[in-house]
Amino acid sequence: MSNNTTASQTVRHVEVAIAGAGFGGLCMAIQLQKHGIQDFLILEKKGEVGGAWRDNHYPGAACDVQSHMYSYSFETKADWSKRYAPWHEIQQYILETVKKHNLRPKIHFNQEVVSAVFNEGIGKWVIKTAGGETIMARHWVLASGPLHVPAVPDIKGLASFKGKVMHSAEWDHSYDLSGKKVASLGTGGSAIQYVPEIAPKVGQLHVFQRTPAWVIPRDERSYSAFRKWLFAAMPFTRTLHRWRCYWTNESRVWPIMNPPLAKVGEFFLKKFISMQVKDPALVKKLTPDYTLGCKRILISNKWYPTFNRPNVELVTDAISHFTETGIVTKDGKTRELDCVILGTGFIVDPRIYMKSFELRGLNGHTVQEDWKTSPTSYLGITTANYPNMYQLVGPHTGLGHNSIIFMIEAQVEYIIQCMKLVKDKGADYIDVKPEAMTRFLGEVTEALQGTVWNSGCKSWYQTADGINFAIWPWSTWKYWLRTRHVIEGDYVFRQCGARLAGQSGASAAVPAAVAPEQAMARAAAR
Repeated sequence: MSNNTTASQTVRHVEVAIAGAGFGGLCMAIQLQKHGIQDFLILEKKGEVGGAWRDNHYPGAACDVQSHMYSYSFETKADWSKRYAPWHEIQQYILETVKKHNLRPKIHFNQEVVSAVFNEGIGKWVIKTAGGETIMARHWVLASGPLHVPAVPDIKGLASFKGKVMHSAEWDHSYDLSGKKVASLGTGGSAIQYVPEIAPKVGQLHVFQRTPAWVIPRDERSYSAFRKWLFAAMPFTRTLHRWRCYWTNESRVWPIMNPPLAKVGEFFLKKFISMQVKDPALVKKLTPDYTLGCKRILISNKWYPTFNRPNVELVTDAISHFTETGIVTKDGKTRELDCVILGTGFIVDPRIYMKSFELRGLNGHTVQEDWKTSPTSYLGITTANYPNMYQLVGPHTGLGHNSIIFMIEAQVEYIIQCMKLVKDKGADYIDVKPEAMTRFLGEVTEALQGTVWNSGCKSWYQTADGINFAIWPWSTWKYWLRTRHVIEGDYVFRQCGARLAGQSGASAAVPAAVAPEQAMARAAAR
């Protein structure tokens, strides 16, 4: 990695720049090293690695994917403490992996990317950070993930509330909740974990619920000392265990793809709720009215019993506004509070959390304009008019049933193939054809028809207009097969200023991608 220094700033030239030092960015870095690509750096906006697992350390924080699946296939761990690991154990795994692969010298901390512009004349991305760095990179990998910008609700008066306010991803452990009057807003993946943990400590807890979640039992068993010894002494046994977890998870996709099967699951879950909660009125409020799987399915053994506590109130009335000392609901009732906890999740739509981030490709293309209807890309990795740019966990690669690490590893291998093709062909950049991206979007849109994800509920898988942009609507092994080999015909390879494949002269403008709504219309017409 070479440096060119000017009086005002440092310009760094690298082959690959990666945004984000979470599971995705670290996986990308490790595999680059394994393939002999050492000229890379990672730009991390905060002061430590870990991404979501660095930030989410609220009481009870844990993974909802089995420990042996929520880890790299090339870096398995023999001594996970339990079936579903707590956050600190996952973060420690990340720290140990970074140390083992000596990645810290490659990470630039506290360097939030503020702009990335493709320079067609030299075939490189010019990347600038809030810390003043300028990086010129041949390849640009977006690995920031979708769960890193906290969503703060726009409720009248919240800014004027004089008590304590904290988001679950920004938990203040120095604040003592003992005996306090607390409101928790939201009943999603974070809230169902921290609410049962803080309920015994607080004086009064008001849980504000807009929409109930389907919550299934959690396997809380610990691994015995013998099992850990066996996993360490005979590595193939943890590989077998990992694959058992994988196929168990894959079996969960069938009810998702077949709503009648989901109805069977709903029947048993309704019985489960009625057994866990004593008050029939609460049972009704805690039972969803949408198809199982339409929103993210959550896991907990503690959530439902928490509402049997005398100091816990489930509030389903809408919030009208905040006062300086509490919350007023639309029925006119005021609840005095010491603390408000925002379990309101994250902004997952990149059009929103990237609105102040300049990402500019060929011929003035920007993601804000190209994704105006909905975020879209090819295999969730490459986007037309943004050469040599790759995403990890991009549009339509999120999951509702298995480990996202599996998807990340498949994407990383695909990206490295793209990088090698650029080099082997003597090209400066690779760009996916708009028709390939549009064809993929049509396939996904058609596959979502008839699934529980398309059964009518609103979820974070969707844009505000109801377009599902996040979910991969098939089994994960199908994604692995789709990304095993790059189909060269879906891409164009160019040298700066001239086309390859026998063409000469000035580089022609890349045609604009077909709009997402047109692709969806085509799929609906099939």
